[in-house]
Amino acid sequence: MNNDTVKYTLFQTINKIEGAYAYATIRAYRADFLKFIEFCDAQHENALPASSNSVAQFIIKLTNDNLCSASIRRAVAGLSGIHRLNRYPDPTKDPDVNIEMRRMHRKLGRTSKQAYGINKKELTLMIKQQDNSLYELRNKALLVTAFDTLCRRSELCDLRIEDLKINKDGTGSVLLRKSKIDQEKQGSIINLNRETITNIKNWIGKAKINEGYLFRGIKKNAKLREKLSVGQINRIFKRIAQQVKLDEGKVRNISGHSFRVGAAKELAKNNLSFPNLMNKGRWTKIDTVMKYIQN
Repeated sequence: MNNDTVKYTLFQTINKIEGAYAYATIRAYRADFLKFIEFCDAQHENALPASSNSVAQFIIKLTNDNLCSASIRRAVAGLSGIHRLNRYPDPTKDPDVNIEMRRMHRKLGRTSKQAYGINKKELTLMIKQQDNSLYELRNKALLVTAFDTLCRRSELCDLRIEDLKINKDGTGSVLLRKSKIDQEKQGSIINLNRETITNIKNWIGKAKINEGYLFRGIKKNAKLREKLSVGQINRIFKRIAQQVKLDEGKVRNISGHSFRVGAAKELAKNNLSFPNLMNKGRWTKIDTVMKYIQN
C-alpha cells in the first residue's frame, strides 16, 4: 500500500473510531501516525502494514530527537492501534521493537515531565488580571472552574449549562457527563464553591446563554462559537500567566493539566484524606495521585 493510500486509510480509521475513543486518543493516533508515514516516505518503506524494522528505526529517530519516553510510548501504542483496527499484524510486538523500547527507556528513563501546578495564590493573581469584558469574564469563569473541579481540559470543554445546579447558599454543582475514566457516560456530580458559581453566573449573564456548552470560543466580533476547543485551553492559561509575569520557566511548563496539578497539591497540603482526594480528582490509581502531589 503506497503511503498516499495509507493516509486515506488513516483518516477512514479515525472517522470510524470517532466517538468510541477519547478525543485525546484519536488526536494522538492521527498525529503520531502521520509522523510515521512521513518517516516511512523518507525511508522508502510502507507505513501500513509496517515492518518491525521500520517501527524499530522510528523509535531510534524519536529517541534521538529527544522526545520524552511517554511520547514515544504513546506513538508506538498508536502504531499498534492503527494496525489492529485495520486487521494487520501488529509490528510493535516484534522482539526487535521491544529491544529498541528497552534501549530508549535506558537512555531517557520512564519519568514523564509534569505540568507546572498553578497554586491558589497564582490563581488569584490571574483572576485579578482579568476585567469585566466578555472575553475576560469567560476566562475568569474558566480559571476558577478548572481549579475547583480538577477537570481535564476535554472535560472543561464538555461541561454544559443545563447540567449546572445553583443552591440557595450560592454554592452549586455540575454534572460531568463523561470523563477519561468514564467513557460510557455514567456521569458524576462535581460540587462547586461560591466563587466558581459567581464567576460562571457573571460569564453566562454577559454572554446571554442559558443552554449548550458552558465555555465558548469568542470571535473577534464578539460572536460566540458553539464550544471552546481543547487546544485553546493551554493557550489561554499560558497567556494569562504571562500577563501576571509568572516566571518564564513556569509558563513553558503550563498545560491544560496545570490547575488539576495545582489544586491536587493544595488539597494535599490541606491534609485532605487520600480517598477524598482520589474522589475529588476522579483518580482510580494511587500511583497516579502520588505523581500529582509529589514535591
